[in-house]
Amino acid sequence: MLGQMMTQPLLISSLIDHAERYHGQTEIWSVETAGGVTQTSWAEVARNARRLGSALSKLGLEPQDRVATIAWNNRRHLEIYYGVSGAGFVCHTINPRLFPEQLVYIINHAQDRVVFVDATFVPLVAALRDQLTETRHFVLMGPRDQAALDQVPGLLFYDELIETGDEDFQWPSFDENTASSLCYTSGTTGNPKGVLYSHRSTVLHSFASNTRDVIGYSAMDVVLPVVPMFHVNAWGSPYACAMSGARMVLPGPDLHGEALVGLIDTYGVTLAMGVPTIWQGLLAHAASSGSKLDSLQRTVIGGSACPPSMIAKFRDQYGVETVHAWGMSEMSPLGTSNHPLAKHRDLPLEDQYRLRENQGRPPYGVELKIVDDDGNDLPNDGVTQGDLMVRGHWVLTSYFHMEDQQLLQDGWFATGDVATLDPDGYMTIRDRSKDIIKSGGEWISSVELENIAVAHPKLATAAVVGVKHPKWDERPLLVAVKADGQEPTEDELLSFFDGKIASWQIPDKVVFVDALPLNATGKVLKRKLREEFFDVLTG
Repeated sequence: MLGQMMTQPLLISSLIDHAERYHGQTEIWSVETAGGVTQTSWAEVARNARRLGSALSKLGLEPQDRVATIAWNNRRHLEIYYGVSGAGFVCHTINPRLFPEQLVYIINHAQDRVVFVDATFVPLVAALRDQLTETRHFVLMGPRDQAALDQVPGLLFYDELIETGDEDFQWPSFDENTASSLCYTSGTTGNPKGVLYSHRSTVLHSFASNTRDVIGYSAMDVVLPVVPMFHVNAWGSPYACAMSGARMVLPGPDLHGEALVGLIDTYGVTLAMGVPTIWQGLLAHAASSGSKLDSLQRTVIGGSACPPSMIAKFRDQYGVETVHAWGMSEMSPLGTSNHPLAKHRDLPLEDQYRLRENQGRPPYGVELKIVDDDGNDLPNDGVTQGDLMVRGHWVLTSYFHMEDQQLLQDGWFATGDVATLDPDGYMTIRDRSKDIIKSGGEWISSVELENIAVAHPKLATAAVVGVKHPKWDERPLLVAVKADGQEPTEDELLSFFDGKIASWQIPDKVVFVDALPLNATGKVLKRKLREEFFDVLTG
């Protein structure tokens, strides 16, 4: 016997319909690529999304055709998110920081029929277009621009394109498991791999995101997604904000500390999301400018492990709660977030603070486990570490156009992380499996060493990698970037580890560099550091 309840497909178009119907006048501020700030609303985003969906249909696109973006976080990008997926096409957000060869591979592999591009990236498209064999149309995200047209003959213009669309366009209805959007991994080894999300997985992810123990967007919030919309759909915030009716501030191309502090203070941002490297710049400018970040209540930090010193600085100097989160492209991306349980209220403050330093626990919809090298389940005791496995309602089953690959292990996806899980499900990422250091048969977490190092006031940032050692196979090496105007010594930095970690885990040596190599998503390229300094202890 079936329940007697209505059923409607979980479609992305229903999110923007809801935002228009019940939060239509709610403001969205957009920093434009050409400069200046535009104010729009959920109602206007919805109208333009329908016009775009209609216009793309008139261009002759077929259902499930891929439509790409190479763009910053701005209002037109938000309209594309909804216009493309809502009309039954697949919104493919592309990371412009990838190498040109990777961009060509991705666009051709995805068979993108249309590519929307911000003005910043017109020269890039002009250089690559002859290699893009599947693309029929390029569209500049703005009004007509003769200089851009001279670079890319045949270029269309967004503001003119949506004028050809019907504002009363009706969103099509289809199976909720239909593909909605596509993101490619950053391709640190081999070619980038495509992760194809569905309407159902995206809406369920939005429901989970909006729970208080995950991110908990609210119609009272002003949300600043600093995490790019080209990176895992800005952690799903454009969808979750429409569901909750939150106001948004879309920061455009300038993600430096000065610009972000200005946006927070001008528009009363209450919730901001980004990676640790972004917040380093923001905190530095807030300190130098005297901003108190008065409106900011919460930051969500993911992408890489958040140093405890950063959590403490947000908390103690600005009264801002930091929510440490973890996820990956293959998980849409949210897998865990760190919020306390009721029983933790009675812990001493220092213990409560320490609890907030790990990556948190999974919401309903995600399951985690750790296994040994043979795939056997390991205990959730908070001490035993193993390979992290995940499954859930918004976790991939296979990579796009690689469906014949045996990716899952008994229904579980191997994340490539080494972690511990405690009895309440709180997870601590010990390292990426390729980055953990094996010294004399014992494991050393590079993440733990980095968290200690970056708390040193004379360092701007740091990374730890395992390098060759004649006796112990591998030993940790600290690669450090000095803070402006500071001259720390090697002895000073190594002594900073005393009493904070077992003595045998302290790095053997420090090397100073001007900057750490980063990949397209802002993560440190430890492989390059290992290659460069592999023989530093044996030479």
